[in-house]
Amino acid sequence: MYILRSPNIAARRIGGELMLMASSNASLYSLNDTAALLWDAADGNTPLDVIVGTLCAQFDVSQDVAYTDACEVVEQLAANGILQLSHAPFQTEGSTS
Repeated sequence: MYILRSPNIAARRIGGELMLMASSNASLYSLNDTAALLWDAADGNTPLDVIVGTLCAQFDVSQDVAYTDACEVVEQLAANGILQLSHAPFQTEGSTS
């Protein structure tokens, strides 16, 4: 699975938290450290399992548990229009694929 930040989301770090605002409905979201790492890594070209490897290196969690939890988080973020999901890399500006 590949994840890409949705284009109509404004992001700002405030006091150690990552705050997101959806321009479509002005909804605000506060991401915890794990979800913020997923957001930061959501370039559309890095597979989620590679991103989860980074999570495992930063937090004391097994690959299986981290991947299951990450899938749940990215699906929730996608349901709210914050991330886009794909089974193939996204064609993004500057990508060579």
